[in-house]
Amino acid sequence: MHACSSARINLNFDELLERFITASERQRRTLRKSVEGQVAEVATRIPALLDRFDPRQDDWIPGWLIQLAVNEDPEAIIRLQKSYPEGWLDTPSDAGLDYTTLQIALQLQQFEEADRLTNRALRELAGSAAIQRGYVYYSEVVYIISLDLITLDRLWSVYSLGRFGFTAQRKLLQACNGRWEQLWPRIGWKTNGVWTRYPSAFDWSLEAPEGHMPMINQLRGIRLMDALLKHPAFKEHLGTTN
Repeated sequence: MHACSSARINLNFDELLERFITASERQRRTLRKSVEGQVAEVATRIPALLDRFDPRQDDWIPGWLIQLAVNEDPEAIIRLQKSYPEGWLDTPSDAGLDYTTLQIALQLQQFEEADRLTNRALRELAGSAAIQRGYVYYSEVVYIISLDLITLDRLWSVYSLGRFGFTAQRKLLQACNGRWEQLWPRIGWKTNGVWTRYPSAFDWSLEAPEGHMPMINQLRGIRLMDALLKHPAFKEHLGTTN
């Protein structure tokens, strides 16, 4: 009786997961609560569940399942690291950078640390002057390799339900008709005209406003972020001309 009951639970979970994977974006968000209700099953079956997904894509479901598993069972991260020493998501780099530490921080939802690592990676990608200076100047963005910028964006998207990353910020800016003063409060960087204090007042969680992370240095004004969001990498990746 127990074996039959267990098999039925697994079947129900598999059916639910299949529905979740094939659902529309709106349906997925509705089904999330049902998947969360079987978090113990997710934790037990990670990393085997990841075999259903392509690590070269940017679907947020596997990233979220990893976060669920790790939150439920801290030892799940150890099993994942044994199966995927460099992280589950494929993170190619033409600059020779290793994004393993960043991926682990995102899996653990250590978003403040992930933000710090992302800004460090951007400095390394921009060149020695940016490293020595401690920040990227807007005119250096053109030298950032497209593949690495897309890799950083995919990492943030996959481990945030598709809510964070440069692509998310880019789409929100377009929704604001390119008006930066409308974008800042929408992504939680300004409240009542006052800049959100970094990092203490930022919301380092999945509940943060869409586009809240990664943070591009406020002190640099809009030029740096504008250059990043207009980088040719995103036009190529999204297949757009804007």
